[in-house]
Amino acid sequence: MTEASLLNTEAAAALLMAAHAGGQAIAPLRDRLAQADQDGAYAVQEANTRAWLAQGRRLVGRKIGLTSLAVQAQLGVDQPDFGMLFADMAVGDGEPVTAGRLIQPKVEAEVALVIGRDLTHERHTYADLIRATEYALPAIEIVDSRIANWNIKFVDTVADNASSGLFVLGGRPVKLSDIDLTACAMEMKRGDEIVSRGNGRACLGSPLNAAVWLADVMVRCGRPLLAGDIVLTGALGPMVAVQSGERFDVSIDGLGTVSALFA
Repeated sequence: MTEASLLNTEAAAALLMAAHAGGQAIAPLRDRLAQADQDGAYAVQEANTRAWLAQGRRLVGRKIGLTSLAVQAQLGVDQPDFGMLFADMAVGDGEPVTAGRLIQPKVEAEVALVIGRDLTHERHTYADLIRATEYALPAIEIVDSRIANWNIKFVDTVADNASSGLFVLGGRPVKLSDIDLTACAMEMKRGDEIVSRGNGRACLGSPLNAAVWLADVMVRCGRPLLAGDIVLTGALGPMVAVQSGERFDVSIDGLGTVSALFA
């Protein structure tokens, strides 16, 4: 592909928008972007964020991805990434996800934090995050990719809103004083089969590490975390591919349970 034919930010954003709307995956973007680096990828994501907000979608939080050191190594990066959460991405606990709503879904278990105070400092601490967190919830992130066959590198997933899909929150809020986010064990079952295990340490050593990273980055990006925002802090164990008709039940010590059902 010649330099003249490479995609600019708007063209790449339009391709992803069309894939999202039509449910048809596209070829990877990393070799087609004029600015195929971190800044270029986030510029594509931001272009679609602005477009979705203009269409009336409501921004309700952020998701953190690439919190596993093994996955970072696989994609050749040394840091997590982030994506936007919109209200229409939320699915009720145990509510069926309609067949065909996603292209190639996978599930992973996470700790969700609900923020009760604005986080606008240039640098945040554990204390800032603990004081600002209203409560935690067990969560299932249903990731998806508009890139065919999950053939992604860092630029692809960032541009594609960090491979976001849907998310499910549990319904029993827990104060941070009542849970050890680092040691909490997670188990995910598909029916009666255990398909993923992990704990808080799998998420950058602690979900709070991920949350502090996100709070700092969002201030630099001009979209700071505000009261009411939901933060999906990152996977506690391996993600699992989904087939229609499957049910996934997640249990996280100290947080309780949450389920995702695929029609």
